[in-house]
Amino acid sequence: MQLDILYEDKDLVIVNKPAGLLVIPDRFNRELPSLNKLLEQHYGKQVFVVHRIDRDTSGVICFAKHEESHKYLSKLFQEHEVGKYYLGLVHGRLIPTEGRIEKPIVEHPAKNGKMVTAKKGKPSITDYKVVEEWPLHSLVQFQIHTGRTHQIRVHTQSIGHSIVADPLYGDGKPFFLSSIKKKYRLSDNDEAERPLLSRLALHASRLELKKEDGTEIVAEAPLPKDIAACVKQLNKWSKV
Repeated sequence: MQLDILYEDKDLVIVNKPAGLLVIPDRFNRELPSLNKLLEQHYGKQVFVVHRIDRDTSGVICFAKHEESHKYLSKLFQEHEVGKYYLGLVHGRLIPTEGRIEKPIVEHPAKNGKMVTAKKGKPSITDYKVVEEWPLHSLVQFQIHTGRTHQIRVHTQSIGHSIVADPLYGDGKPFFLSSIKKKYRLSDNDEAERPLLSRLALHASRLELKKEDGTEIVAEAPLPKDIAACVKQLNKWSKV
């Protein structure tokens, strides 16, 4: 798998992670490829995980190249001194089109690996801003000020606008052109319609941080092909 390196220097590397790739090895599936192992093969030495994004989320992620950098960057993330921006395709239209979701998040009491909003949870803050909207969907920019597990997914569900194709916090259904195009007809060459998107429609689009020497770094990753294809077709067939 070819690495899409957005930025690197002697201290860190920032990569555009494809959807479906683990950040670190899965304890239950050690044989699956992971981004940190691919980077270690690329550099021929250990790299250090600073933060994580979900397996099915694509986009910008940072790794440290040595222990001193790992210590500094980890502190930066823990103290929320990093700008973390995402783009997500959600169900419905958000009113208002810009705002803040400030709901504590805690592990689900009965479902392993799932989170939920609750008063006893950890403070969690997500700012959102609608970038584009259609009758049944919106493309939204999120900025997270805390780093809770599944934070954006939990927060969007809590306001009734789950991420498209989210199997844990939404209906998990793939995005099909037939759902927005009237009089859709299947091609003669196809036996069944292929989805435009079949994974969580969430993308880490931008990362902003300041290095120890004061250097400001901004790394951006464009929308991946599957989410971009949905936006293109929504603009074509789903008029507001």
